[in-house]
Amino acid sequence: QVQLVESGGGLVQAGGSLRLSCVASGRTARSYMGWFRQAPAKEREFVAAISWSGANTNYADSVKGRFTISRDNAKNTVYLQMNSLKPEDTAVYFCAANTRWSAITTSNDGGSWGRGTQVTVSS
Repeated sequence: QVQLVESGGGLVQAGGSLRLSCVASGRTARSYMGWFRQAPAKEREFVAAISWSGANTNYADSVKGRFTISRDNAKNTVYLQMNSLKPEDTAVYFCAANTRWSAITTSNDGGSWGRGTQVTVSS
């Protein structure tokens, strides 16, 4: 199992930026990493994913061009840089880890989850 701890959430005005961080520990070798989010009364949804090397990334259409996922394997940390934030980006953001790319880019079935960090974007 992989343990994940997120940080960096907060309150920001529309158009602003935030950077989320997620530190991983445990069996992290060759894990794909990703971010999901869940808004009130909505299902948890995929946001972004990154391969072990960082060479491959995948984004939800709703965040393409605004969010950037990256990782520093030396620090066991994955980041989500969020720019041009919109009120509809308001949600709890969860870090995720999985050994399967097909899972980390959809529902993270069988993977690990962090506890989440709140992001609130005011209009």
